[in-house]
Formats: sequence, C-alpha cells, structure tokens
Amino acid sequence: MAIQRDITSNIELLLETLPPPIRQAIEAGPDDQEDLLEVIMDLGRLPEARYRNHERFLSNHEVTQEDIDYVIARIGAFGEDNRAGIPRTLHRISAIRNRTGRVIGLTCRVGRAVFGTITILRDLIESGKSVLLLGRPGVGKTTMLRETARVLAEELRKRVVIVDTSNEIAGDGDIPHPGIGRARRMQVPRPSEQHAVMIEAVENHMPEVIVIDEIGTELEALAARTIAERGVQLIGTAHGQTLENLLSNPTLSDLIGGIQAVTLGDEEARRRGTQKTVLERKAPPTFDILVEIQNWDQVTVYPDVASAVDNLLRAESPRAEVRRRAADGQIEVVPVSAVEQHIQTMPGMRRGGGRGRGEWGARSSAMLAPTQAGTAPQRIYPFGVSRDRLERAIATLHVPATIVRDMGEATMVMTLKNYYRQGAQRVRQAEERGVPVYVLRNNTLAQMERQLADVFNISLNDNGAQRSAERDDDEAMTEALLEVETAITQVLNGERSSVELQPQSSYVRRLQHQMAERYNLQSESRGREPNRRVKIFR
Repeated sequence: MAIQRDITSNIELLLETLPPPIRQAIEAGPDDQEDLLEVIMDLGRLPEARYRNHERFLSNHEVTQEDIDYVIARIGAFGEDNRAGIPRTLHRISAIRNRTGRVIGLTCRVGRAVFGTITILRDLIESGKSVLLLGRPGVGKTTMLRETARVLAEELRKRVVIVDTSNEIAGDGDIPHPGIGRARRMQVPRPSEQHAVMIEAVENHMPEVIVIDEIGTELEALAARTIAERGVQLIGTAHGQTLENLLSNPTLSDLIGGIQAVTLGDEEARRRGTQKTVLERKAPPTFDILVEIQNWDQVTVYPDVASAVDNLLRAESPRAEVRRRAADGQIEVVPVSAVEQHIQTMPGMRRGGGRGRGEWGARSSAMLAPTQAGTAPQRIYPFGVSRDRLERAIATLHVPATIVRDMGEATMVMTLKNYYRQGAQRVRQAEERGVPVYVLRNNTLAQMERQLADVFNISLNDNGAQRSAERDDDEAMTEALLEVETAITQVLNGERSSVELQPQSSYVRRLQHQMAERYNLQSESRGREPNRRVKIFR
C-alpha cells in the first residue's frame, strides 16, 4: 500500500523571491516549512504566513510597494487570471490589483507534488470511466489531479494530456514539473480559451485520457461532454462540496446530466405521489463517477452518477460510499446508508416516525434528537432551512414554537442532511451544547410539518394539514408556471421588452429560469429574499 509522502515542494525557490526580512523570518521561525501553505503580502499591512493549523505575522513593519515590486521582478509574468509562477515549480503567486491595474497585494501559495494521494481512488481511476473530483477551494483537488495524471501516464502507460489553464498542475514555464510523470501538458493562453484547448487536445494529440482542472463555465462543460462522447476518459475537478450543490448549479449541472422541468399527467403524478411538475435528469451525465473530497484521507464516492441524480430528484437517498484511509494505509469502504444508520442509532438518539418522502434510506424525514422532546414550547434555530416555510409549518400545525436568530437561545436546531454530513460548525456547536439537532432530507414544507408533528407528538392524517399544505403548494406552483408562460409569450410577441414575475421560492425560480432558457430567452433573479423574483427578457 502506497504511503502518502512529498516528492518535492522546492520551497526554497519560493522563499528566494520574497524580500529578505520576510524570508529570514520564515527560515528562522519555529514552524516547520513543510506545513507552510502561503505567504500573504498586502500593501500597508503586516506580512503573514499561513500554516496548516495556524497563522503568524512575519514582521512588525508594514508591506511597502517596494516589497511587492521585489517579488514581481523575480517571478514569471502574470496572465489574464492574475496568476504567475516560478519556472519548473508548482508554486503560484496571485495578484490583487487596484482600479488602475497596479499590484497592491500578493498571495504566494506553496505548491507540492505528493505521491500516494489517489490510493483511496485508484480502482476508480483504473476503471477507464470518467471521474469528477468535487471539493471546496484548498481541499487538495489539484494535488490529487496531478498524481492521477502521473499514475495513468507512468504506471498504467496511457496517453494522457493535461489541459493546464493556469499552469497549476504542471508548473510554470515551458518544461513541465516532474510531478506529472510522462503525461503531456497543453498550456492555455487565456482562461476564456480553455474549452477550445480541450477540443484541440482531442483532435490533435490522440489522448486516451484528458485531465482538466477547475471546470467552471458553460462552454467548458459543453467541451467536456463533447470529449466524453468521443470515448476519451475524463478526469476533472470542479468547485463545490456535494453532489446536491452541483445539481443546483445552472452552469455546471450539465456535467451530471442537467435537469429539466417535466409536467406529469394526473394518473402518473398520483402513482408517483408527487406534484404534477417535477424535475428530471435531462441527459446522460458527462462523468460516470463523482467523488466528494473531504480531505486526502476521506472521500464520498457516487459510483453511478446517473442513478444518484435520478434518486436525488425523486427525493430519495442516492447510492454512495464513504472511503477512509487509516494510519496504516488500509482503505475502509462503508456504504453511506450504513454510516447514516450508525449516526441515527447512537445512544440517546432515534429516528423520526413521519410517513413521507425523503428519509435517509427508508422514506421518512430523519431525526437526530433525544428520545422524548416533549410538548414544551420550543425555540427553533433553522440552519440552512427556509424560515418562511418553517413559519408556515408552525402556523399550520398551531404548535408552541418560535424561530430564533441566535443559536444561543435555541432549544432545538433544524438543518438539512447536507449540512449535517459536512459537519457544519454551527451544527457541531449545537451538539457540543447538548441542543437537539433535527435533520431534514429536503427543504420542503411537508417535511417540516412531519418533523414538527413528531416533536410535539401530534398526528397528521390524510384529511389534515399535510394534504392541505401540499394542495396549496400545487396551486402556487401552477400559478407560478402559468405566470412565466404568459411572460414568455409577451416577450416573444414583442408586447413587452421584459417582464418581472412575482416573488417565488428558489425551487420555483429555478423552474422559471429553465422555461425561459427553453425558449432562448434571458432571465435573471433580482431582489432579496423573501422578495427575490425572476425577470424575463430577450
């Protein structure tokens, strides 16, 4: 089993570009340079070093323009993305400019090539399927991507071409960094041309694998789909924390098949137990496998993206697995359902008893809370949950509950599954204080009602508040879609140049945007919640 280890950081070359007092402060400091992440130099502020677990100032003197110019004179030229580098290293220097274009701040980030980071994913990479790595900035996506390219080219002997937009994968200069092994690298003149270079790589260089970092625009997503349809394996990264985040991103959702609004017949809607207008996957996904990166030693894998997206759109739990690397290098693979079952059966915790769509694995809203919440008045802190819908649920059920804006006042916290799985700081704080945390599968009124009914020990029958609320939602949805259809007709016929619709929830606005796109019209969301609304125009 490969053990993770640095192969090179060339940190001394980065330190040589810094003003002598700053460099000496780093070299003479008590911290291990292998833990250094970046050096910050902002005009008129103290220089700062950021390490893996802490930060410290490097001088009592503020950064001057001469200090910034000293660094600029010793590095490569800045590109249109305001990034520069040091030839044959992986270090990246990013600039902050004033309104006249003068550089007044620098972020000098340490780049490292690391062996063994894809051991946890090696079987997926070797499968020949296209893999998308998803994670927040700084989590290590590019490092894993670089090691993936090296393993595919050097150990599996495949023809690998890297489309290197900012020279971050293979380093600055014309000679690529040895961290990519035998893989070839194509540089991108301007970030806006990345999609064209992606297509050029396939047409001119006969690759078996294309490696792309930070897919971020609609054109790049379209180019990725074109490449995948030509039978080339794609390994790429995108910003985002979960599959659900990517699905709701209108620019990048095409990477996992995209979504479209579909109107069902009465009989089909009754059979599914859903509203008449539902979201469905629009096309086969560009990437077969999606990996959510928590860190180098823990990831969540969706081995069948198409099936996972379909399940999410049906408010069901997608099939996934959590992979962890132990200290001895062994990889543990646990199905997500088993992880969630373990969480829900912890001592002093139980599941909710509601009967509706959206349970973690068994179709009801999941709950993490002490066994008896009782019927005492509750002060609810909603984290990631719609306050408006929660207020409607409280009013509909007439339960003794109020919504608070300070978690310190809360007697319970209501959040969504995504935030709980990600270990959000507010959720951890609540658990540390012993405040019950209730986890909803979806941000819907019906789920909030079911959860509140369980908390306050009241029942919902077929003729009760739940059905009434769902009918209200259906009627509101129908009115919203009729409104957007009328607006589209008016704009297409030239009756009006633009139309602003009534304020709606984010879900309804998304449907309205998709309908406008279907008729090749422009749309944008305006205003602030709860008055945020869609504007339709040519």
